[in-house]
Amino acid sequence: MRSSSTSSRLVAATALVAALGLTLAACGGGSDDDSSGSSSGGKTADANSLKGQTITYWASNQGTSLDADKKTLTTELDKFTAQTGIKVKLEVIGWADLLNRILAAATSGQGPDVLNIGNTWSASLQATGALMPWDDAAFQTIGGKDRFAPAAIASAGAAGQDPAAVPLYSMAYGLYYNKKMFADAGIANPPTTWDELVADGKKLTKDGHYGIAVEGANGAENIHHIFVLAKQRGASWFDDKGAPTFTGPQQVAAVKQYVDFIANDKIAAKGNAEYVQNQTITDFATGKAAMMMWQTASASIASHGMKPDQYGVVPVPTQTAGATGDAGVTSMVAGINMAIFKDTKHKDAAEAFVKFMTSTAEQKSLNGTYGSIPPVLEAQSDPAFQTPDLKVLAQVLQKSAAPLPQVANESQFENLVGPAVKSLFADAAAGKPVTDDSVKAALTKAQQQMPAS
Repeated sequence: MRSSSTSSRLVAATALVAALGLTLAACGGGSDDDSSGSSSGGKTADANSLKGQTITYWASNQGTSLDADKKTLTTELDKFTAQTGIKVKLEVIGWADLLNRILAAATSGQGPDVLNIGNTWSASLQATGALMPWDDAAFQTIGGKDRFAPAAIASAGAAGQDPAAVPLYSMAYGLYYNKKMFADAGIANPPTTWDELVADGKKLTKDGHYGIAVEGANGAENIHHIFVLAKQRGASWFDDKGAPTFTGPQQVAAVKQYVDFIANDKIAAKGNAEYVQNQTITDFATGKAAMMMWQTASASIASHGMKPDQYGVVPVPTQTAGATGDAGVTSMVAGINMAIFKDTKHKDAAEAFVKFMTSTAEQKSLNGTYGSIPPVLEAQSDPAFQTPDLKVLAQVLQKSAAPLPQVANESQFENLVGPAVKSLFADAAAGKPVTDDSVKAALTKAQQQMPAS
């Protein structure tokens, strides 16, 4: 018989799965070879009692491939095992499958012990009740909440509740620009407003090269950019009660502005409408596009042979120069969080693993490898994170980034509106007009499919 808490999670998770139209898949749980890892109210377990336990860890794809991530993480996990005697069964899961796998695990109660989640999913997964809340006692087991950047903590769950996860990697969007292409086009400085970006983009679009590259078939990228464009107009995608507000004039204008890079401004290639898996980075790094908006991309750019002195990074433009407050938001608070499944039989071992992964030394190592920013404040001072691009992005996180709505239906928003924008990009690539009416129709259809808040 299921416990009442498991039954309530089943209802919540099943409703979320149904709303997203996802297919449940069988998921393995943590190893049952030792079930002695029960928690003791946030107190640190005796190290000897944890030796020999095995925990399961689902990691997200952060590097150039799943295999590259396995190699990187295995090296770090071996260190953890040597220090603690706790073994870690690792699985790296691609982003196309990760949310589906997590929701299936939340429904079945057979999840991993520890997992990575996109921070925008925090409130949605929190609402299922499947994740362990990180109350003050839990945070004390990993050194305290004040070790982490406030913006990262703000993207770890719904306001007024204990966070559902712990920040692991932090990222922010910046505008990357090719210095030589700008100089050759006679453009002295990168744009600070959208009007300047479009004007520059038109100068740069010639001879088979384009002003900017976008990832038009990537639903998550679409969401991230239209969130910022709406925020700059003083609009949100949910009201104060968590109800969707997709069809407002500012939301329509935000989507149209983004899709117009192909549809009206013609500064992005029509083929960008089909980009879904980092092709934007390839186009930028190989000189096919002079600009891109991306999260902490230095490591990926380097993998294509482009050197740091060949490009610059500045904040994403705003509607007017010098904008502040919501009008000055240039990025969503991007990042990866680390969560523990509430039903784990190895809570103390899982907490020990999170403590290891968020230790200052590991934060420097892992974020250094992936080109991201450590959410642990002490690690940010390392010289590896003082490069010109990361200094800009760190400032964005501190001064002009805002978290996506931390509401229970945020995941549905991503999975309905992201594809709606993709369909509008497809229309633009096919030469069909993209108008206020066609954008509103697409957003209306998405809103009609949203579950009750």
